Amino acid sequence: MLATTDTGFIEMRITKVVGFGPPLAEGYFWCVVLDGLSGDSPLVIEIGEMESLSLSAALQGWEFARPMTYQLTAALIRSLGGHLRQVRIDRLVEGSYAATVEIEGPLGPQSVDARASDALNLAAITSAPVFVSPDVAADGDRRRAEDSATGRLLSLAVTTPPARLMREKPQTP
Repeated sequence: MLATTDTGFIEMRITKVVGFGPPLAEGYFWCVVLDGLSGDSPLVIEIGEMESLSLSAALQGWEFARPMTYQLTAALIRSLGGHLRQVRIDRLVEGSYAATVEIEGPLGPQSVDARASDALNLAAITSAPVFVSPDVAADGDRRRAEDSATGRLLSLAVTTPPARLMREKPQTP
């Protein structure tokens, strides 16, 4: 049973980023886990390595001396008088999840097309709510149930602890 908003979308929160390497995955496999706020099935989305590192840093509260890409994007939105109102993971495009970023600004609400991983990174640093369409949620359930290497990793991600970034210790001379 899905808990939905008045628009039919499911409100979710970004729970963690998980990474798998050999021997479980060929190379490295990164994904983000979103949990439904009303106990809905989790949504697990495969994302790229750089996007996963940025999202892990945001979830762990890391701050950087200079703005990184997503911090810059959020600052640009604010400098133009806007704020990120919400993120909707609302469709599949060529087998990948796509999102709509809704920005409220001086010209009123504006919708911007985005990759799901980019939209989730922005949501994480701005504390914007995340909504998922029922079709995307159903597709996520289907992908986790697949009898494939990817399906097994997506399913395993739900119970795997989050990836933890570690700062390098300074070298002593």
